[in-house]
Amino acid sequence: MPIEILMPALSPTMEEGTLAKWLVKEGDTVSSGDLLAEIETDKATMEFEAVDEGVIGKILVAEGSEGVKVNTAIAVLLEDGESADDIRTASAPAAAPKATEAAPSAPVAETATPAPAAPAAADGSRIFASPLARRIAASKGIDLAALTGSGPHGRIVKADVEAAQPGAAAPAKTVSAAAAAPAVAAVASGPSSDVIAKMYEGREYEEIALNGMRKTIAARLTEAKQTVPHFYLRRDIKLDALLEFRGTLNKQLEARNVKLSVNDFIIKACALALQSVPDANAVWAGDKVLKLKPSDVAVAVAIEGGLFTPVLQDAEMKSLSALSAQMKDLAGRARDRKLAPHEYQGGSFAISNLGMFGIDNFDAVINPPHGAILAVGAGKKQPVVGPDGDLAVATVMSVTLSVDHRVIDGALGAELLNAIVENLENPVAMLA
Repeated sequence: MPIEILMPALSPTMEEGTLAKWLVKEGDTVSSGDLLAEIETDKATMEFEAVDEGVIGKILVAEGSEGVKVNTAIAVLLEDGESADDIRTASAPAAAPKATEAAPSAPVAETATPAPAAPAAADGSRIFASPLARRIAASKGIDLAALTGSGPHGRIVKADVEAAQPGAAAPAKTVSAAAAAPAVAAVASGPSSDVIAKMYEGREYEEIALNGMRKTIAARLTEAKQTVPHFYLRRDIKLDALLEFRGTLNKQLEARNVKLSVNDFIIKACALALQSVPDANAVWAGDKVLKLKPSDVAVAVAIEGGLFTPVLQDAEMKSLSALSAQMKDLAGRARDRKLAPHEYQGGSFAISNLGMFGIDNFDAVINPPHGAILAVGAGKKQPVVGPDGDLAVATVMSVTLSVDHRVIDGALGAELLNAIVENLENPVAMLA
């Protein structure tokens, strides 16, 4: 019987993707492991391999198609002895029941019913559930507010709804307009695109369609600012000792073609600080906090159309030269959109450095489920008052630590930031 080739889930959070390019055509013979297509997710373009062997009987989704849902049939594979007629024969029984079930007064097929709108809990907070989970819950009469999600960031997925007992579903609730108002406000996304376009009618502009990455960035940052209780801690760091030490090391490492950046020292300082303040090395997991043992530090990398946050795992264990080499490799592949999902997912802490662009200081948005992110500004020469009261000139860098108050309280966040500052102002101690 013909085998349907389904749109793969190339990362734990992927729900749809773009079929960027077919690497085979109808009539081609493929074996297990052969490359079939290039799939573009919100973060990367990855190659998709065949699992079974056979002949590509029909391509169902054209290359360049966007928004292809995971588990959607994208092609049909014919096994030995099968032909294109078998595709039509195999698909005929599936079409017949739809025609039988559809009543004359209801011409729209059941499968075309859109997923219910994202529900809200009684307190007005949004309930995060996949479209498929919402559809199943609606058909079974299950209240999503009563479920605990097992998906990423506590998202309710198909398995959670299927495991729920319909009899245990919460009864339908009657909500007054006044009570419903907070829920609407919590997820409001502003005026529609049509309303915005009318505001600029008659003005010259270029319309730029959102790609998958920009849509994901918009959704995640909106979620972060709406649901994560941020607070901010600021410090100035004197960099003179670090810059002198870095210059000495770089001279000694010239023969190995290694050149350390200030950012490499910042990564190392943060990794060691997370070990010094282990309670801050944590992430928010919905109904619990996960306290990590290794220091897995994410670093924001700007690319065309968005950004990546590749993760340097076990950063506290690696030398400065190893961190520098790994960061260069990850950043290069991030710009080519060739990172694998495990290379940009996870971590408990992130660094965003805009100092190289001349930014003095800024407040970074936490990347859930991280507990904190360090925003790094430029190092600039400033007048400072020395311990003896005399004025001097020093290179000072301003940093801001954005903290998730659900994970890290104020005193703990201050302890973490103090440890980062101590490491950067005494760089030799980081190598001890």
